Amino acid sequence: MWTENDKQLSISVSFTDFSSAWAFMTEVALVAEKAGHHPDWHNVYNRVTIRLSTHEAGNTVTQKDRDLASAIDHILSRYTHQLL
Repeated sequence: MWTENDKQLSISVSFTDFSSAWAFMTEVALVAEKAGHHPDWHNVYNRVTIRLSTHEAGNTVTQKDRDLASAIDHILSRYTHQLL
């Protein structure tokens, strides 16, 4: 589901409703804060778009991004019944 281009990892996910999207974002926020690595993301109603790159590495994809993407995938796996 993740794509890599323009020196970023990105994913866009549609949930069944806004509450599911927000719950997912809340879980991701906690993991990102703990890792000290924060996504560039956007939410409109039930759709969440996330872009990852490491600013201190010149806005390119690093292992920090890959690790956070993996953690996000793990969270997302618990929402499969709430995805469109």
